Amino acid sequence: MNVPRWLFLVSIAVSIALALRLWVCEAIVVASGSMEPTLAVGTHLFVDKLTLRWREPRRGDIVIFPSPVSWDMELAKRVVALPGETVELRRKKVFIDGRELDEPYAVHKRAAERLEGDDLGPLEVPPGQVFVLGDNRDESDDATVWKDAGGRPIYFIPRAGLKGVVRGVY
Repeated sequence: MNVPRWLFLVSIAVSIALALRLWVCEAIVVASGSMEPTLAVGTHLFVDKLTLRWREPRRGDIVIFPSPVSWDMELAKRVVALPGETVELRRKKVFIDGRELDEPYAVHKRAAERLEGDDLGPLEVPPGQVFVLGDNRDESDDATVWKDAGGRPIYFIPRAGLKGVVRGVY
């Protein structure tokens, strides 16, 4: 029984496309405003899945990972603190090892309000984990407010759970 040549070629193309999506690059659409104004709702992006195979995450990287509180969704957040660093939030300002972090991308749409997570820590980032926040700080569901089923705070994301780094729009 001969399989038509075109069917064989289509199956090869589909296999290559699936492999690329699984291990190299994936297209996503921003679904929430937690990273605004950096990533607007509806923006189409590529997730680079190769970079984190060759290097550790860096402060400022926007990474994709499964939500630690809702396993059916993935989140995009900015890496703010790295393993071994001490992170603290004081009146909405981020401090790493006692120094204020320059964050020109961060916005506070409710700057006059005192919100949960505006003051946090100091917390030392454990080995193999990172501390992440959304750029739209007052509206972001992030490490400042995550809690597990028992109500205990979830401050850190395992490095192994990071799917990739956000790259340009398409």
